[in-house]
Amino acid sequence: MNSNPTHLVTRSGLKLSVRPAGAKDEPILQELFHHVSEDDLCFRFLSGLNEIGPQQLRTLLPSTDGNAASFIVFAEDGPPVASGVLVWDKAHGRGEVAISVHADYRNHGIGWTLLSFIANEAETRGLKSIESIESRANVAAIELERDMGFSVTAYPGDPTLTLVSKPLGKPRAE
Repeated sequence: MNSNPTHLVTRSGLKLSVRPAGAKDEPILQELFHHVSEDDLCFRFLSGLNEIGPQQLRTLLPSTDGNAASFIVFAEDGPPVASGVLVWDKAHGRGEVAISVHADYRNHGIGWTLLSFIANEAETRGLKSIESIESRANVAAIELERDMGFSVTAYPGDPTLTLVSKPLGKPRAE
């Protein structure tokens, strides 16, 4: 994976720099997650967390088994504003996405822009679909994903969750 930052612009015009997270980024991610709302922490980790601990922080850093990528997003003026993780199962051709956005930077198009970026990364890795497990209460994320073409279905075995998924790639002409 290229370690150089990718420059993106949200629909609201906010300029972003996205780069892969590395092992030395733990303090940056910890600081970012001090600014993620309690509701968003609960939605991101599907638990009643009030703050992120070492175990959750490790899930945001690169994996050693080579089946995950983690990204940090910075605003043009420098602060970290979002985190995104893609974990994939190449055998089944799908990836799971999780995104968190700094509370002060919500509603600026960062989630949409980062999800689009990660979908492109997933497609580059040869994945056929991406998905996310969402709390039914996370209406904003589910609506954003619907707007981006994700389908929403019940999550097997847990009525409090939904599975949102989207095929990747261009359909082939028959």
